[in-house]
Order: sequence, then structure tokens, then C-alpha cells
Amino acid sequence: QVQLVESGGGLVQAGGSLRLSCTASGITISTHAMAWYRQAAGKQREMVASITALSTRNYADSVKGRFTISRDYAKNTVYLQMNSLKPEDTAVYSCAATRDGNWSRGYWGQGTQVTVSL
Repeated sequence: QVQLVESGGGLVQAGGSLRLSCTASGITISTHAMAWYRQAAGKQREMVASITALSTRNYADSVKGRFTISRDYAKNTVYLQMNSLKPEDTAVYSCAATRDGNWSRGYWGQGTQVTVSL
């Protein structure tokens, strides 16, 4: 059974930082592309950052230079370091994994809430 469990969300003031973690079980993250998505209230879900099995990273324009995606193979965990947070970063952040590039057919975590206050 595959599980992706996110942690690290919370309430932070604008300009602050948070680090989200996504620990996988049932799959090996080194053989999967991994991504962080977010969905704000009343908005569509969007990809925030992704990293392929070959370590190619991509970021949404809105987070470039502020967010960093990384992996720890030993812990089978993916991280999202979020710096210089803005109120518009407030959303539920979810972790996803795919072997074939089709995220809708991949594995998803339950999500963790990030709230950025003024």
C-alpha cells in the first residue's frame, strides 16, 4: 500500500519560512517524479514544484527564487523549503508521486495546511 504523508504546515507571518515534508511508503522516491501542489480556497489546484527521477526541478513562476524542492533518499522523503512567504501562498499543500508523468494517475497525500498572515 502506497502512502504519502505530509507534515510541516502551520501558521506563519508574512516573510517567514516553513519546511514541508512528504514521507513515502510503498514506493521508492528515487524512481518517481515527485511534486508539491497547492489549492487555495475557491481556486484550482496548481503545481508548485516538481523534481524528476533525474533531478530536474521545475517551479511555478509565483514561487521561483523563494521555494526549493529537495529529496532525501535515505529517508524516502521529499521536502519543500518555503521562504519569504506571502499571504497568497496560503493553501493546502499536497505531495504527489508518479512513475509515468501522469499526475492524475499517481499517488497523492492528504495535504497539510499552510496559512500566511499579514
